[in-house]
Order: sequence, then C-alpha cells, then structure tokens
Amino acid sequence: MNKLDKKRVSKTSLCHGLGVALFIALLTGCDAHGEAETASAPPPPEVDVATVLVEPVTLRETFTGRVVSPQTVQVRPRVSGYIDEVAFEEGERVESGDLLFRIDPRPYEARVQAAKASLAQAQSQRRLTEVEAGRSRQLIQKNMISREQHDQRQAAALNARAQAAEAEATLSSAELDLQYTRITAPVTGRTGRAMITQGNLASADQSVLTTLVSVDPLYVYFDSNEAEALSAQTLLAQGKAATLHIGLTGETGFPHQGQLDFVDNQINADTGTLRYRAVLSNPDGAFRPGQFARVEMPVAQLDEAMLVNRKAVLANQDRRFVYVVGDDDTVMPRQVQLGREVGDLVVVREGLRAGERVIVNGTQKVFAPGMPVAPNPIAMREASMSNDVAINQP
Repeated sequence: MNKLDKKRVSKTSLCHGLGVALFIALLTGCDAHGEAETASAPPPPEVDVATVLVEPVTLRETFTGRVVSPQTVQVRPRVSGYIDEVAFEEGERVESGDLLFRIDPRPYEARVQAAKASLAQAQSQRRLTEVEAGRSRQLIQKNMISREQHDQRQAAALNARAQAAEAEATLSSAELDLQYTRITAPVTGRTGRAMITQGNLASADQSVLTTLVSVDPLYVYFDSNEAEALSAQTLLAQGKAATLHIGLTGETGFPHQGQLDFVDNQINADTGTLRYRAVLSNPDGAFRPGQFARVEMPVAQLDEAMLVNRKAVLANQDRRFVYVVGDDDTVMPRQVQLGREVGDLVVVREGLRAGERVIVNGTQKVFAPGMPVAPNPIAMREASMSNDVAINQP
C-alpha cells in the first residue's frame, strides 16, 4: 500500500471515529434529557377528602328579638304623705314584700286611734239599745208599753248595730291606710332609681316612686316571616320546636336555651309576621329587659339530607361548586345548589350523590379539571379542625 492510500485510510478511520463519538454524545444527551424530564414531573398534590354525609337534620332559622320583663310595675303610693325613708338601694334586686319606701305614719296612727274610739262608743250604744229592745219585747207581750214605743226601741237597736258596723269599717280602713304607709315590692325583681326621695310629698295614686321589673325568668319576643312560620308549624305540632337557642349581643353563637311558650293567634297583616315568645331563665340576673337577642328556632326536619363541610364549597361569581374526586383520584368541579347551614356543615340540595368524595382541605392545590390528586380520607366534620384555608375562586 502506497502512502496515498494510507493517508486515505487514516482520514476515513478518523471520520468514522468522530461520527461514532458524536452519535454516542447525542444518545447520552437524549438519555439525560429524558431523565431530567422524568425527575422534574411533580407528584400529585395531597388533599383531604371526605365522603358526602347523608343523615337526618333539623333545619334552624335565626330571628332577631328583644328581651322583655314578664312584670313591669310602676310603684305608686296608695296614701298621701311625706317620705320618711327610702329603704332600698337603687338598681338592687328585691324580693316580693321587701320594704321600699315608708311614708310618715303618725297621721294615720292617729286616725286609727280615733277610729278605735268611735268603734268603742258605737259598740257601747249598740249594747244599750239591744238591752232596751229585748226589754220592750217582754213588755209588749204584757201590754205594758205601746206599740209605738216598742217599734222605736227596735229601730234604735238596728240603728246602733249599723253604726257599730260603720265604725268597724272605718277602723279597718284606717288600719289599711296605716299599712299603706309601708310601700313594699309587689313582685320579685330589680328596682330602678328612686323618683321621690326622703322628705318629699308623695300623692296617693299619682306619684311614681320607682319602677320594678321582674328578671327571672325573662321573655324573649321575636317575629317570624310568614313562610318560616308555616314551615315551623309541623314541628310545633309535634313538639319538636319547643326548645330554642338564644344568643345576646356580644355573645358568640347561641349559648342559652329557652322554651317556646306562646305563639300569636294571627299573622300581622301589616308586616306579614307571626309573633313568638320564649321563656329565658335568668337566675343570676345577667340579662336585662330591653336587650336585643338572636333566637335560633327549628323550622324544618329533613330525614335524608346531604351535607358537606362549608370549607369544601367554593364560589365563582354567583355559582357555588365543589371539587369531586373520582374513583381514579382525578378532580372535577361540580356545581351545587345549597340549602341552610347546620353548624359547620351545609345542606346540598342538588349536585351531589351519596357516597361521592369532595375535597375539603387543599382546594388551592387544584389548578385544572382532571388533574390527579393524592387523597387523604378524613371525616366530614373533622375538616373544621384543620387550619387549611379554602379559596373562594377557581
């Protein structure tokens, strides 16, 4: 082989070696790129899912009411006189019969003494006339006195008995007026401020001395619209709406219980509402008449209600939807029609079926319909214990 042929062979070998090396490099690059793509694909996001609850529930509606005292009394004197004593602390709780005011009793004590003297005189005169009337009856039988004298003595006895009865009534009235100088609490309750203080004149049946309101129990009056009233009528007939839950201003939820004891006999034609009344126990006097109250009353009973946690419900403008997880662990949004809330749950009227799974925590990790997720099963009510925040937009 000459030198020219050797050079050609060497050049051909070199080109072949470079081609093989380039091909290997390309293959290596392709493998590396595939491995990179495989390594960069994220795993499905982990989300909490719960199965739709189906159970009987009692639906409740919240109404606004006002606390009212069953008994409100304007304390007025029954006799006139100057106030000798104010025997209570303004705003304190008093029992029925406790002394509130005392009017100067001395003029009324004097009237009692005078009435007693008049009664004694009348009783003495009555006894005398009765003796004379008895004697005249014996004498008339013997014809020893005239009929006229007999009739006069009988009439005198009757007149004396009448005067004695009048004197007894006068004494009773005087003693009653003396009792009225002690003005006591007519009911158990809480006093207002003293409108007339010591040394001032109080006029019988005119002057308002103070106000007294009973505080245990209290009434809570509230009005229901006509539709809710008709809805609650069945439960009321069954006795299932007798217990109400009540919350006052500044309180969270409905921590107090009351008993429904009155439903008005007609719907107000002007407002289209029906009035209800609940009895609220108040042994420690914490609630006061005039306070606003929120009343939660049962209005309907559902035997099989579908329930989801409120955290599972998302909003898109005026629509509400949930993320449903299929059997293949992929996610699809589902529009739903909601009903009333039951605690942390909400009634789903349309859009879901029993046994379906919905995302309750981790909705922010879903970016597109059909994407796979790693479901973590939890109970529907457990979702409220999580700190995960639901997003209100898809």
